[in-house]
Amino acid sequence: MEVVVIHPEIKKRIAELPKGVNARVLKLIELLEIREYHLTMPFSKKIGKNLYELREMGEQNIRIFYTFNLGRAVLLHLISKKTQKLQKIDLETARKRLQWLQ
Repeated sequence: MEVVVIHPEIKKRIAELPKGVNARVLKLIELLEIREYHLTMPFSKKIGKNLYELREMGEQNIRIFYTFNLGRAVLLHLISKKTQKLQKIDLETARKRLQWLQ
């Protein structure tokens, strides 16, 4: 499955990650390409209607919100998570970008 990025900020943020974290995030995206809809915990979690998160847990907890659209996985938003709870602003950003696709 093709994975596409909806906003240039996502590629920029991935490139700015420390080398080891960057490599793990890219591997996670590659895993999404391979496993598609079948990717589950601990790598992926459904967080809303048509909204999922890729989960990189380690020295930095990275979350990449994504959806499936027209046979592709679309990366919507990336955050570096510092607390247990997702910030409302981050969910809103991901949902707005999801609406762009519809």
